[in-house]
Amino acid sequence: MRRFIRHISRRRFIRTKSNVIIPPSGGNFSAMAQHVIVEPYNPLWPLLYEREEKLIRRILKDNLVSIHHIGSTSVPGLAAKPIIDIMPVVRVLDAVAPLSHEFEKIGYEYMGEFGIPRRRYLRKGGDERTHQIHIFQVGDDENILRHLYFRDYLIAHRCVAEEYARLKKELALRFPYDIEGYSDGKDSFVKKVERAALEEMLK
Repeated sequence: MRRFIRHISRRRFIRTKSNVIIPPSGGNFSAMAQHVIVEPYNPLWPLLYEREEKLIRRILKDNLVSIHHIGSTSVPGLAAKPIIDIMPVVRVLDAVAPLSHEFEKIGYEYMGEFGIPRRRYLRKGGDERTHQIHIFQVGDDENILRHLYFRDYLIAHRCVAEEYARLKKELALRFPYDIEGYSDGKDSFVKKVERAALEEMLK
């Protein structure tokens, strides 16, 4: 079987013709890139969110306007990577960075914008992350509303959520150690749902 090489996170992996990522001979996945696992819905996910919400509220204090559970773990019944996504909305975004040491005390790594303008991103668990915080400033409707509309659309349209779950499971099998490949595989579906969610909200 013909194989070709792809570099991921400065590690070398082999992708088979059927698009399944495998390690090279003698490779040790435990020391490599983030493992992409999609699990059945876990009713503990909302409880894990609530626990983190309390900690985040204590850190952001009066700067916090609102806070939301977003991402796939916020959609009841939806299979997901077991990562709790949290979106605080703050009055002053520039006031977040000075609090990075407070977030470190509860296990988070402060990453700055991390690829999305006007965001402050923090993660817990390193490459095998368990929680992600996406902080936006009040008024940044482009970023804030797309997350909320996407979540609410999946909750309201069960058939779309089930289609999304099937896609994620397929991609997790194809790209078990390639988070970029997994994310790229979802991109067109996510954008389609975001457009549908926006159209529905504007009716």
